Amino acid sequence: MKRLLALAAAPLALACMNASAQSMKPGLWEHSFTMKSGSGQTEKAMADLKKQMAAMPPDQRKQMEEMMAKGGVSMGSGGNSIKVCISPEEAARMDLPLQDGNCKQEITQRSASSIKFKFVCAGNPPTSGEGEATFTGPTAYTSRVVVNTVAQGKPERMESSSTGKWLAADCGALKPVKR
Repeated sequence: MKRLLALAAAPLALACMNASAQSMKPGLWEHSFTMKSGSGQTEKAMADLKKQMAAMPPDQRKQMEEMMAKGGVSMGSGGNSIKVCISPEEAARMDLPLQDGNCKQEITQRSASSIKFKFVCAGNPPTSGEGEATFTGPTAYTSRVVVNTVAQGKPERMESSSTGKWLAADCGALKPVKR
């Protein structure tokens, strides 16, 4: 599950890197996303995980949710989200931390309000894709990403739609990701 969330979030973070035409506020950001796969396996895995969590005793579910929250991850009924702490230095560089350090990206087109990109992530399974992020100011963006990977030994194409929004200047207990 953590790998699935990382795959969804990595392209979103990649989309925002080096966006010199934009500015972003440092602090706590939330990246909310929904995913759709050609086979339906991704959605099934997410639904199964949500069912398993719902079936846990309340104290065990609370413990699991707290553990996920420490990593900035939450799972809601309409989608999923990852919270990330952006340091002032990262914001100045437009450098969001990657959830998956095995990814490399290339900006293929840039305008005053959007970025188109391609990415390749090494690992098991290897993943690649492309997408576009559109900024609506220093506190928000929307993104669409196509991800090509392998699920259960078969090629899988997933589409992810997301939004990013700045929540607060203070990240609370969440710290910037160290590289």
